[in-house]
Amino acid sequence: MVEHRITGLLCAALGTAAGFYFLSSLAFSAAVAIIVMSVFALCFFRVLASLRQERVMRIRSCCMTALAAGLFFGLCASVAGRAAVSFGIPPDKVSAIEGILLEDPRIISGGRALASLSLRRSAGEGSLRVDSSGEITVFFSQQSAQKLRQSGRGTVVFAEGKIRSNDSGYTFSAESLHIVKRASPVERMRTSVRLNLIKRFDGKTWGGLALALLVGIKDNLDTDLAAMYRDSGCSYILALSGMHLAVLAGLIAFLLRKPLGLKLSAVTGAAIIILYCFLVGPMPSLNRAALMYILTVIAILGALPKKPQSILALSFLIQITATPQAGNSISFVLSYLALAGIFIIGQPLYSLVSGKVPNFIIQPLSASAGAFLATAGVTCFVFGVIAPAGIVTGLVLVPLTTVFMTGSMLWLLLDIFSLSGFLNLPLSLLYRLMEKIVSLSGNIPALASINPVLIFTLSVMLSLLIVFLEYKRRVSLLRLEPFIT
Repeated sequence: MVEHRITGLLCAALGTAAGFYFLSSLAFSAAVAIIVMSVFALCFFRVLASLRQERVMRIRSCCMTALAAGLFFGLCASVAGRAAVSFGIPPDKVSAIEGILLEDPRIISGGRALASLSLRRSAGEGSLRVDSSGEITVFFSQQSAQKLRQSGRGTVVFAEGKIRSNDSGYTFSAESLHIVKRASPVERMRTSVRLNLIKRFDGKTWGGLALALLVGIKDNLDTDLAAMYRDSGCSYILALSGMHLAVLAGLIAFLLRKPLGLKLSAVTGAAIIILYCFLVGPMPSLNRAALMYILTVIAILGALPKKPQSILALSFLIQITATPQAGNSISFVLSYLALAGIFIIGQPLYSLVSGKVPNFIIQPLSASAGAFLATAGVTCFVFGVIAPAGIVTGLVLVPLTTVFMTGSMLWLLLDIFSLSGFLNLPLSLLYRLMEKIVSLSGNIPALASINPVLIFTLSVMLSLLIVFLEYKRRVSLLRLEPFIT
């Protein structure tokens, strides 16, 4: 059992989160800021009574310093989020734009492509060309989609079309596409690897799901299946995060630990994880998981304490410092809240019922319940619906997904040597089983149109009750120890 002790890192993470979400709450709302701050504050409950006065003063000083840092990073994130697009000419006069692809193009409905572009120039009537700046979302026609996909991230493109404005800013509907400059050799190699993966899995009924789970490419994912995952409360399984990285890390450890030893295999695994993140692309939840993996490796080497909470707190501080704008991503918030919920709520819940229910049931169930309670308020506020059935459904789907991912990686390895045929049927059957499970779970009514404040209040009260009961249990054990011994 992991103890929830107040450490400098935990204070710094708490204070920084409080300051950050106070100032950057424009990206969500004050309600979400309060939710995030309150869930992080739960970790204080268990130890405040035992702290001495001088330690309270040190903690207060640390939190105030971290709060100031969080305010600064929140300001940075707010400014970055408000960065306006400047065309250099009136938007209604823009007939073409030139810029750099900031991400891998995504294929959307109708075979069109969607991508973010960093503007360099805009063109108007005649030969008018002006410098431009900012980021804009561009919709490309079906005819340009394949060409764009083959070009990949980092390519400089020129597109003719029309500017469209909406409540969130400007978008551009491209009618034609011209490649001005190819991406760097490294980016071209990365794009080539991704296209090769798409080609290998193409035509397989389970291929779209394998691509989504292995490298985050959802272009070929069945939209009905994605909707079923969402309705069942298990859409987090499709978002690359710690679970997916754990499968990769587990496979690396299995293959390398015996020949290389613990420390060398951990360092080699960290290098592979970094390359994997480069292949997949920037995703806040995946970056969090990768950063925690690297910090864990550093802890294995003896440079950091091997405490999950400290590693989570340090990961948060590094990521929010390096990329403040990532803190405005809902996946970033849910990723950290879910893991904090597992540590702060899930572990006390496990301690309360340990011995009364078989471990193989209660351990994953308590972790799932902790993550659900920590994220319920934010999920309800942002999406307007929560699906409690996902707590149980996830317990079934996560192991199946782990087997499916492992099988897909094995299939991919064997396919290089044309030996993967015998795995097609097992993977197809596993895919159908997972599809059936999410379909049945999706039929269980979710909680919709519920006041987010009510959900937040209930989840916090239940979380406090769990933490309080476990705290009382530990106090009772400490009092009984002298009599037991």
